[in-house]
Amino acid sequence: MAKRKLILICQSGGDFVTNDDGTLSYKGGEANAVNINDETRFDDLKLKLAEMCNLNHGTISIKYFLPGNSRNLITLRNDKDLQRMIDFHGISVTADIFVNGKEGFDCDAVKVQESRGSDIKLAETVNPVAPSANAKQVVNDVQPCASHANAAPNDSLSPVSAPGSTVVAGATAKNLGRPSRASTASTPSSGPGADYDSDYAPLVELAVHAAAQSSTGLPTGGSPADTVKKRRRMALKKNGPRGPTTSSAADNGRKKRSRKKNISAVNDDLEEHQRYNSLGNDDHDILSVHDDDDDLPENLVLSWKDYITGVGQEFKSVKEFREALQKYAIAHRFVYKLKKNDTIRARGICAAEGCSWKIHASRDSTSQSFQIKKFNNTHTCGGESWKNDNPAKKWLVGVIKNKLRESPHHKTKEISNSISQDFGIQLTYTQVRRRIRDAREQLQGSYKKSYNWLPWFCKKVVETNPGSIVKVVTNDEKRLQCLFVSFYSSINGFHGGCRPILFLESTSLRSKYREILLTATAVDADDGFFPVAFAIVDVEKKDNWLLFLKQLKSAISTSQSITFVSDREKGLKESILEVFENACHGYSMFHLMKSFKRNMKGPFHGDGRCVLPESFLAAAHAVRLNDFKKFTEQIRQISPHVYDWVIQIEPENWTCLSFKGEQYNHITQNVAESYTKLMEEKRELTIMQKIEALRCMMNELINSRQIESSKWTTQLTPSKEKFMQEAVLKAFGLRVFASSDILFEVHDNSTHVVNVEKRECTCLEWKESGLPCYHAIAALNFAGKNVYNYCSRYFTTETYQSTYSKSINPIPGIDKPMQKENGDSDTVEVLPPCPPRMQNQHEEEESKTENPDKKTVTCTRCKQLGHNKSSCKDDI
Repeated sequence: MAKRKLILICQSGGDFVTNDDGTLSYKGGEANAVNINDETRFDDLKLKLAEMCNLNHGTISIKYFLPGNSRNLITLRNDKDLQRMIDFHGISVTADIFVNGKEGFDCDAVKVQESRGSDIKLAETVNPVAPSANAKQVVNDVQPCASHANAAPNDSLSPVSAPGSTVVAGATAKNLGRPSRASTASTPSSGPGADYDSDYAPLVELAVHAAAQSSTGLPTGGSPADTVKKRRRMALKKNGPRGPTTSSAADNGRKKRSRKKNISAVNDDLEEHQRYNSLGNDDHDILSVHDDDDDLPENLVLSWKDYITGVGQEFKSVKEFREALQKYAIAHRFVYKLKKNDTIRARGICAAEGCSWKIHASRDSTSQSFQIKKFNNTHTCGGESWKNDNPAKKWLVGVIKNKLRESPHHKTKEISNSISQDFGIQLTYTQVRRRIRDAREQLQGSYKKSYNWLPWFCKKVVETNPGSIVKVVTNDEKRLQCLFVSFYSSINGFHGGCRPILFLESTSLRSKYREILLTATAVDADDGFFPVAFAIVDVEKKDNWLLFLKQLKSAISTSQSITFVSDREKGLKESILEVFENACHGYSMFHLMKSFKRNMKGPFHGDGRCVLPESFLAAAHAVRLNDFKKFTEQIRQISPHVYDWVIQIEPENWTCLSFKGEQYNHITQNVAESYTKLMEEKRELTIMQKIEALRCMMNELINSRQIESSKWTTQLTPSKEKFMQEAVLKAFGLRVFASSDILFEVHDNSTHVVNVEKRECTCLEWKESGLPCYHAIAALNFAGKNVYNYCSRYFTTETYQSTYSKSINPIPGIDKPMQKENGDSDTVEVLPPCPPRMQNQHEEEESKTENPDKKTVTCTRCKQLGHNKSSCKDDI
């Protein structure tokens, strides 16, 4: 089995810089190239990098980015991490790694590895020499490290360079961004430099031509790693902006109609690959890892050149012949048409008019195989058949499927560029997008058809999670209107320990049908978010919110007054009060703050706009009217415009001072953030797979917090215990006077009265937070009472553990193609929602047909309505 090979572009000596968009860039330093494969061991790689970068072996650290992610660095620590990195870059030719450590390589460390061979292979080292007036060539200057003077023959050559020199692909690459004079090089035919792997000779040549922009077109700017990679992309640019392409077509005998299939093409890099292969030495001991390069796209295409050999070649079927001919045309870069194409014969000609190339194959009655009978392999078109037609659908879908298996979140443009680099085919954005959709359907099933399994899902949820509430609602056209889901685990957790607060949020499902995810989220004893219910609706509107709230009421079924929190701009107050008569409604501080910042318009006075958000939050948390007026007055002095916006918001829906329900405005986080991230990650999945992803996310949350809380030893949850400890410190030293068994007078900078029976203090903080304020703690300590007995039950560890006491049971078969079970033959068909754009088109069509003023066409020949004389069928 061929080994997967990966070129590591090793960068060291530089620094990471954070860009404006949060991504990281590596600036400065030097770059080296190292080849590894599946059998490479981490210790070998670490030692080689230490030697190559002149770093202490014991202090070296190796990091890399995941493909497409330049925000988070992953650290390599062992063989498992190394193999995982190779898997992540499975279809890539190169990968960037970043090496750090203390300077100074210990040559004695090499002795540790001498007892076993190493699979690490370095690209050859080239030291460019500044050209003189008469000089036309330079020769590779490769010197083994002193530590390898007596090394085994299979040891790799060590990179060596003169100070300040520019060396790439295994050698030091300093000052690469400086412009330099053009130079050329020839590869020696003998000596240390001759025993290199021809497959990567372009990297060797790049070291000499790195500065030769005028002769090769390579830019001299960029990072060392960029320069190492640019050589591979140069051949593609030689083909022009469109690039060579091949196609095939089939004629089924219909008049003036043919089906054309664009096969594919390969770029000039394949010719360059062959040219460099001829320079190689038969003895590949030093770089034997490169013998297993069959998995590279260019080598794969090269192998297709022999798929058609000549007359007499046999195939199992016409299908196998067509596939072989397709790949043969890709490798030889020409376009063909199948003039005869059925189950017993196939005849192809070159697409260029007048070209003599043709092939004919048919079924052989003797051997029962499909055999080539005639074959003229001479092209007289001079390459005129190159076109940019549509590539064969099946072939293109297969290529994209392989790319999506490696990286499911590949973007359309990335796949298009990859196909262009690997096969030389230039495709439009629409072509690639359509084939990506086909590839995804083959990999994970049809998004549209997955809606048919929603009734099955509802049935299975009730079977596997008794007590759950699930319901699917469709409209008159059988299109999904609402799918409501509330697992028993969530219902039990809400009743078992959550405060009577529910945050209502909406999130896009990120699909072409534009479905919306509605969620109801509670708050646990440690101020964490606890999912209670969710619904998938066709569009976010009042009717769907009402439907969701009615189902939610049947799920939680409580007479207790519940506080609902939502985005003020959604206008849900009337819908909430229509379903929950005794409910209280508040505006989400997260969304209010976003809206506040959008409306922060100048001119600004005094301290300026930077203090406005702080003043707004302080006004929201104020428990006394004087404090509220003080903070809003601060806003008015800075910006009268912002002050006018704040005042017009109903205070009974967002301030502690006026709100009548359960206090919530200390929560300023985005409650829907986890849902939004999940839907972004799973945007390409089907509706059933997204629902399963939601279930898994909820269950992982429950299980992780269940395990975490089992280790707690405090009576209150960690965040509330911290609050209490801080309050105890503040209560120390306060003077307390007892007016009665339940009333106490506490003296601080001011005097406050504590009523322990009503759990009130004149500072109002006890009522707001649900935990004794430091005045109350001083009074309780004075009376010899246990402070924890006066804390709200919603903040205890026991309540928290009750919230997460039950997990969500898995639903068997949800991740596999499902067949109708016995008795399910009459399963109700459910269609996906109609996207808003289609709805608008439908409404426009209806309005057009119903328009009485629309002019009707009248035929001037037969005087009938609905057509004109050019389409008239009257014989007159």
